[in-house]
Amino acid sequence: MAATRIQLQYLKSLKPPHSVLERIGKRILPEFAHLFLFSQSDTFPIARFFLGALFGAVSGAGLFLGLFHNLPMTTVQLVVAGYAFVAVCILGGAFSSFFRCSALLMFPSILGSRGRAYLMLFVLFGLYNGPITNIHRNVQDVAFSMGCNIELQIKHSKVMWKVVMDPFMQVMQGIMDDNKEFLEEAKNVSLRFQNIRDEVVGQYGYDNTKPEPVAAGNSSQDMYTAKTMMRCDYVVEEGIDRCQKWFNVKWQECMDAIKAPVINHILCVSMKFHFLCDVMRVMTPWCRDQIPVEKNFGKTFDTLNFSIDTLSREFSTKVVLKSTVQEAVFGVSVLQDTFTESLSQSFEETRAVLDQVLVIVQLLLSFTFLTVFTSAFRYACQYTQDIRFDNIYITTYFRQIDARRKTAGKRYLLPLKRAERGDFINPLSPAIHSSELKQVALGLLQVLSVAVFVVVLLAVDLMLYHIFDIIRRHTSTEFSLTSSHHIDIKVDGQSMMAKLLRKSIGAFNTSSNVNMQSTNEHCLPQPRALTTEDYLWSTVPLLMMALMCCLQVYTNRLRRVIAAFYFPKREKRRALFLYNLQIQRRMSYTDRQRRRLMRLGQSHKSMFPGLLSWLERLGLRLRRCWVCQESQRAGRAAECPSPGCLAVYCPGCWRDVDMFCYACTLVPHGQPEESCSDTDVHYDG
Repeated sequence: MAATRIQLQYLKSLKPPHSVLERIGKRILPEFAHLFLFSQSDTFPIARFFLGALFGAVSGAGLFLGLFHNLPMTTVQLVVAGYAFVAVCILGGAFSSFFRCSALLMFPSILGSRGRAYLMLFVLFGLYNGPITNIHRNVQDVAFSMGCNIELQIKHSKVMWKVVMDPFMQVMQGIMDDNKEFLEEAKNVSLRFQNIRDEVVGQYGYDNTKPEPVAAGNSSQDMYTAKTMMRCDYVVEEGIDRCQKWFNVKWQECMDAIKAPVINHILCVSMKFHFLCDVMRVMTPWCRDQIPVEKNFGKTFDTLNFSIDTLSREFSTKVVLKSTVQEAVFGVSVLQDTFTESLSQSFEETRAVLDQVLVIVQLLLSFTFLTVFTSAFRYACQYTQDIRFDNIYITTYFRQIDARRKTAGKRYLLPLKRAERGDFINPLSPAIHSSELKQVALGLLQVLSVAVFVVVLLAVDLMLYHIFDIIRRHTSTEFSLTSSHHIDIKVDGQSMMAKLLRKSIGAFNTSSNVNMQSTNEHCLPQPRALTTEDYLWSTVPLLMMALMCCLQVYTNRLRRVIAAFYFPKREKRRALFLYNLQIQRRMSYTDRQRRRLMRLGQSHKSMFPGLLSWLERLGLRLRRCWVCQESQRAGRAAECPSPGCLAVYCPGCWRDVDMFCYACTLVPHGQPEESCSDTDVHYDG
């Protein structure tokens, strides 16, 4: 049985090939290889099984590399998943022609719209690793430069503040260190002042049993003046009293020395002149008029007494530092954090977000590769299930059918009429069909929009690089901070106040010299320009996308060739269906064109007579064939000979309508127009 099938296949191979692929294979392949490839699927079962398994293994390995290499998996998981995936593909390649066809259809899909989507993700990946990362790096570098300059200014401010505040802090520290000595000096001052206080406040030097004069008031000035007057009176009285006592003593001594009774009284009578002591009362008016008390003595004493009293109670020193919480500048605390650390943390967070976006793009790359396979599998299914799907090609078998009918004298189709050429695609023609041109235009528009985005992003990166480079070359600054001061305060003397002043003011005797030189060279930004490799990663995928837009036309035609290779019987039925459908259309061609031309003629008569006459006066006549809508030159166009008819035909269409203008006839009422929309074929882009 197997030998019989092989002989039958050999006999069939002697017939003319039904496809261009089969014709090429017959010319370049050996006889057995051609027989194996284009024979029925039930021949050579063992060889087909192993070759299908090998094809499944190769395609499975390719699918696995495209699908799983970007997924976040460990090595063990990748190995296990790889073996399982390749095993499933081997089974599919060995037993399923749908799988083999779908795997092979992936290559045209990769060169089509699915490949553009895959390349668009590559463009995004290149933009992320190129201009986006470079912009982020350059902006980060400039931000770090700003932070470094701010830290440098803060450092200089700290040095200047230290120069200003160090002497004051030394004074405060010196006062705190000399606290005990100040206490000792305060006690000595208080003890020495006690004598002055006793002299002013004390009740001695006069007879305190006598009442004080009425003139004595409550102020220290009045009290001290009154006491001074009382002391003056007391001194005078005491002098008089002592003088009288002296006369009495001398009288007694004289009487004791002279024993004669009468003679001693005569000789000692001078000792009774104690009235002479009253001469001392002359000092009393002088004391009242010339009292030795200054006018501001009382006020000075009160102030000094209060100060000495306060000083003797307690003397302590304490430095109180007030901390003010400064507001954050650009979200950074100047006193707690440095700008560089905070900016690094902020940019690290942004970098983490961008890395997550990159992971998502990599996952999309894998799933986009998966859509390539699903698109190919869907095409194979629709090809075998829907006979109208992508069935607008004039294939070799279509031409063979037409040639047989032409030889048999039956109605044939080729060459097609001009009005029918827009409904079919010649797969061997390099010209792009109108239905294919729409897909090319949409693809180029998509590529153009992405190209505009890429150009803008690259221009922004280049502009920022030049701006940052100008900043780097023109913002170099050198700082010079010099400061010098010398304070020398001398307090001479050994008095109480001199010692106090030496302890306090003498602490200001400080000197300092500051000479600091610095530069911001290490703070200048170092912008980075994109390398040639970065530009290539951003532009080459775009060029490949533009190329794919043009190649998509031919790769879409190649899909039908691949499907026809795996399903040759289905391809013959599809070609036969298309041929029969077009035969039906051709049979009603004249009637359909007549109806359309009559309808078109009435619309022109009712809507555009004024416009056409106006254009004719200007010499701008619109000459398009009413059948195929192609523009016609003035010398080649065939015009309707009827007067008032505006119909224009190209020579080919004029022959197709038998040189009769149907635009001049009336449409018969009640006759419905024929429609073949239920059996129309369509193009899949």
